[in-house]
Amino acid sequence: MAEQEVKKVETETLVTPAPVETKSDVADEKAIVPTPPAAEEKEKVADELKALAVVEKTEPAPKKISGGSIDRDIALADLEKEKRLSFIKAWEDSEKTKAENKVFLSNASFKPLRIGPLLDLGMLKVEELKLNLSQKKLSAVVAWENSKKAALEATLRKMEEKLEKQKAEYAEKMKNKVALIHKEAEEKRAMVEAKRGEELLKAEEMAAKYRATGQTPKKLLGCF
Repeated sequence: MAEQEVKKVETETLVTPAPVETKSDVADEKAIVPTPPAAEEKEKVADELKALAVVEKTEPAPKKISGGSIDRDIALADLEKEKRLSFIKAWEDSEKTKAENKVFLSNASFKPLRIGPLLDLGMLKVEELKLNLSQKKLSAVVAWENSKKAALEATLRKMEEKLEKQKAEYAEKMKNKVALIHKEAEEKRAMVEAKRGEELLKAEEMAAKYRATGQTPKKLLGCF
């Protein structure tokens, strides 16, 4: 029994909550015990430094991706830089050469460099080659045009010859037809003349008969 009472007392002591401070008490305590501003700033700075240290520790280092977009961009930038530098170098050499040639050519006591004539000869040869190529192309075009014209003219001549032949054949046919028509007309004319002669001869014979016999014809010949 004594042990049960001791346990009850312990549970009661454990269950009894601690007195809760009200907001007014907390505000009074804060008002009574103000923290100095310098100490607060130091605490804030210390907290920020701790946070930065934690972030630096926890932030993983960026992994370098081999063959990624970063390497490609770097390679492209290096390539562009090399191109630009080589272009500038070539331009510089060209300008220096031009300046040297001008200096030597302007001075009468010095002979001109041999590089200039060689370059001029090279340029002339290049121009000659270009002209030759262009002339060859023009000659090829002219030859093509002439061949096409010749082919068309030959075709036209063949057509003209064919038409002339057809025309001659048609004219011959027409002449033959005209000759046949003339022949038929002559035959018909001869037949008409022969019949007319026969009728005239018959009329003369009948008239002689009527004169010999003294008879008169019953009907008149001709229109009546």
